[in-house]
Amino acid sequence: MPESLTRAIRWDTVVGALLVVLLLLSFGTVDGFGNALNLSFLIGNTLPIALIALPMTLLVVSGEIDLSVASTAGLSGAVMGKLWNEGMAIETIIPLCLLLGVVCGLVNGLLVTRLGLPSLAVTIGTLAAYRGIAQIVLGSDAVTDFPSQYLDFAAGRVGNSFLPQAFLPFLVLLVIAVVVLHATPFGRSLFAIGANEEAARFAGIRVKRHKLILFTVTGLMASLTGIFWALHYASARYDNATGLELSVVAAVLLGGIDFDGGKGTLGGAVAGVFLLGALQNVMSLLNVSAQSQIVVTGVLLVISVLGPRVARQISVARAGRRAAASTPTS
Repeated sequence: MPESLTRAIRWDTVVGALLVVLLLLSFGTVDGFGNALNLSFLIGNTLPIALIALPMTLLVVSGEIDLSVASTAGLSGAVMGKLWNEGMAIETIIPLCLLLGVVCGLVNGLLVTRLGLPSLAVTIGTLAAYRGIAQIVLGSDAVTDFPSQYLDFAAGRVGNSFLPQAFLPFLVLLVIAVVVLHATPFGRSLFAIGANEEAARFAGIRVKRHKLILFTVTGLMASLTGIFWALHYASARYDNATGLELSVVAAVLLGGIDFDGGKGTLGGAVAGVFLLGALQNVMSLLNVSAQSQIVVTGVLLVISVLGPRVARQISVARAGRRAAASTPTS
């Protein structure tokens, strides 16, 4: 097994272990954490992060990033509310909103791949642009009267269990993403691109096309998240999902996806997502202020960048010491 993958799995194991420890401690010490209603809230509130984290993981593995995802989600929700107010059928609105997400992602991808602009700068710009368009579309209105069957699906549970109904489609998307990243030539190409883009290009990998696909899919998933957000919280507003990109990036990097690209696993990213979601839920139950929760998210973002790097340095140092110890002295 490649050394880089071994390091990623070890970091995944740490994140997974932290998630298990947090859950066990919370079940035993935090009042109300273990009841079905709260667990359903935990998973439901984490799903928007998890949905975007799937394509974001692939994007970061390839060495790129998209910070406009929350604004794309907000724009999708705003357009959804506007069209619903104008009397359009919800069955028509949802495909149109998904198409809008594809367009938003395509714009990001074209600016990065065709003009050679850095994705960080591009998506900071479109973050502001898409949010501004959302405000123009819907203004300060809040649309809440969506069809009850859609609201029930987005916020309802499977029978008497704690699992949200929307969690089941997420599992299907998760399986698809895992197969694509870890069991297809396309996924292996993403690791190659993230590790060394020039070498990947010389190896015959169509780097620009791969990245354009990733940005487009990320826009699509961000739009899907915007639709889910509006239905789950029964409110379409232009400022829906504000700040969600910070949580997504923090969760993905916390799961061991290297910000420089070329390393990590989707399992680690998902563990990071639910670790962050569980931590936020516990803090809410303990009446920790929203501002303090943002501080914790920021600290986790720093740790998620430093942690794998420190782990790699320790691994390299140990390997160096073992090599020195095994070298015969003359």
